[in-house]
Amino acid sequence: MEYLAVVVAALASFTFGAVWYMALAKRWMAAAGVAPGDINRKDMTPFLISFLATLIVAGMMRHIFNLAGIDTPVKGVLSGLGLGLFIVTPWIVTNYAFGKRPQALMFIDGGYATFGCAIIGLVLTIL
Repeated sequence: MEYLAVVVAALASFTFGAVWYMALAKRWMAAAGVAPGDINRKDMTPFLISFLATLIVAGMMRHIFNLAGIDTPVKGVLSGLGLGLFIVTPWIVTNYAFGKRPQALMFIDGGYATFGCAIIGLVLTIL
């Protein structure tokens, strides 16, 4: 059952990411320096890599939650927010700072990481 929870949590976060980036598409493309013509919608590789990465994150969060006794939806959301905001986002910001990437990109990608981890935390503690 826990493996199913990991897959469902990853799917939920991945789906949230699709909505997040569709809503912020123009801002993200401008900040990332990506032109609409640069995107090959037939190439599924970035989507597959993204889902696999999300699956890995969800699996590790399940492991951490089990070790820490995080077992309620409130604890799951708060722990997910904490992991996203205080571990994943600072790592993204560090990489982007050295790459001289725009602050908008840091906020957009860091926001997805933060809320995506919160969603994973919620789903893991519900299922």
